[in-house]
Amino acid sequence: MLNTHSAPSPGPRSGTGLAGQRVLIADDEVELQSAFCRMLEHESFQTERATSGEEALARLEEGGIDLALLDVCMPGMSGIDVLSAMRERGIDVPSIVISGAGSIDQAVQATRLGAFDFVQKPIRRERLVVTIRNALKYSSLQEANEQLRADLTAHTQLVGDGPAMTRLKKLVAKVAPSDGRVLICGENGTGKELVAAALHAGSARSERPFVKLNCGAVPKDLVESELFGHEKGAFTGALSARKGRFELADGGTLMLDEIGDMPMPMQVKLLRVLQEGVFERVGGSRTLDVDVRVIAATNRDLEAMVAEGSFREDLYYRLNVLTLRVPPLRERKEDIPALVQHFTRPGTKAAGLDLDASAIAALQRHDYPGNVRELQNLIERLAILHRGETVSGEQMEELPGRARGRREGRRGGLYEPGRSLRDLLRDYERQILVEAIAAHGNSKSAAAEALGTERSHFYKKCRQYQIE
Repeated sequence: MLNTHSAPSPGPRSGTGLAGQRVLIADDEVELQSAFCRMLEHESFQTERATSGEEALARLEEGGIDLALLDVCMPGMSGIDVLSAMRERGIDVPSIVISGAGSIDQAVQATRLGAFDFVQKPIRRERLVVTIRNALKYSSLQEANEQLRADLTAHTQLVGDGPAMTRLKKLVAKVAPSDGRVLICGENGTGKELVAAALHAGSARSERPFVKLNCGAVPKDLVESELFGHEKGAFTGALSARKGRFELADGGTLMLDEIGDMPMPMQVKLLRVLQEGVFERVGGSRTLDVDVRVIAATNRDLEAMVAEGSFREDLYYRLNVLTLRVPPLRERKEDIPALVQHFTRPGTKAAGLDLDASAIAALQRHDYPGNVRELQNLIERLAILHRGETVSGEQMEELPGRARGRREGRRGGLYEPGRSLRDLLRDYERQILVEAIAAHGNSKSAAAEALGTERSHFYKKCRQYQIE
């Protein structure tokens, strides 16, 4: 029976994140079942009842149940039988088994069949509530973990089976299990971050953090704090201590994107960490040691920078243990159909976009100076303009901001018969903005400064041209 000789409940609870969850109570003892319902409803749960194992299983198959409370001894199917049937039918609902005369064998059997816990009668009110809450929280964490793994898989997937991508995938598979530092080279928009994420996912550090820092997007005077953290009061605005990227990545992987943009003074400090594995926070005196695999990425020629003295030679050789080159999209146009399919899969911004064979062929005729990122933006634009339609090659040629006009313009002038001056200027202005953003580490503020325009005006133009 339910032990009601416990401290009085303070009243219905809300704001726990579990209020409103639906609990199925399967027990042939009607009085005890009613007591369970009253108690759980007082705790802001919703309840449903079943007086037999068959009835409980039928209700579970209908769906909408967040947790099942199963009595072992019921007419017909027992609680253990229900657990076994749930496992066979793929019903993934957290369950708690209760018994008036439970044995160790029953508890072991219930646990093997997936029960979260095995509770014996008489049941203390607090014990049951805590067990139910823990079971629901554990289930929620499992779902979140599965979603994170699915997201990570999507974000580490190197799409394409052409010769260039096949070679890259083989290299990633060989390099990933090692702890060697990797320098990833490639143009903007080719997917260097995806390669870094794939290296992390294929390593023994995959369960540990994957931390990123875009060196070109951080103001020069904040790079040290971003990398190494700071103590409270280290500088104006440092109201509390803060961990840097190296501490956050301890045991895992740190990706330093656009490493060629790292200021020279910081290159010296980064070299020390790579050599010794130790550093101090800004404003601190305590030496911290970390175990981090560093992966650097760049779209610049670091060897040329070393020759001209803008990048340290010793740091270059420390980072360049292994080199991976990510091919530009113009060198692997055979992968464009697979990329289109990837960008239009369920859950994406362009989900459901339909392109016929002539549209795919039109996509493959372009050179994509913005690489895969440009293709992705183009696909999303098509999804906005042609939702619910089948896009043809002819419609592709009419698309504003297409790559064809830019490439042909460079070969044979900027004029295009049949197009107004306003349209031509709009297309080229958009492309200038896109290339400026890409050239400055995807930083709009840095691109605005480089072009000598007000930041607010620059952002307004980006919104006008749908530049993300």
